[in-house]
Amino acid sequence: MKDFVDTHVDLWAGELADLDRDVEGITVRLQVVTRYLERRREAVLAEYGLQLWEFKTLHMLRRGGAPYRATPGQLARQLGMSPAALTNRLDALERRGYVERTHDRDDRRKVTATLTRAGNELWERGIGDILRVENELIHQLPTDQRTQLNDLLRLLVLATEEDS
Repeated sequence: MKDFVDTHVDLWAGELADLDRDVEGITVRLQVVTRYLERRREAVLAEYGLQLWEFKTLHMLRRGGAPYRATPGQLARQLGMSPAALTNRLDALERRGYVERTHDRDDRRKVTATLTRAGNELWERGIGDILRVENELIHQLPTDQRTQLNDLLRLLVLATEEDS
């Protein structure tokens, strides 16, 4: 069975004599699957009036466990962004009632962002639909192949961690 990536690889193999067909096929397919999942996630979140960046911010707050709070600095590091950019995100989420910021009683300079009940409920609905989308795609493979793919991708992720 062939997909459009096979045609892509065939065309480039004719232009690049040293092209490793497997490398090209794997990397392009990873990009295709990543783009597919991003589009599907964005479509799911649009149903809730959320953009992906908003959901990721709620997701990082939720990931820390109850009571679902973190400092803006912690969130910025987790999201790989500057504290100033994160402040703008928190402003927008706070205006919508999904996040609440409070000052520490002992040190007024210290701010904590907390996921509100509305933010948590929205996150739960969104994550449920996102997981459904991911399951629909990955369950195209039999269990043993899913496990094998997961193991192989882990090796690639470990290689990127070593390179970082």
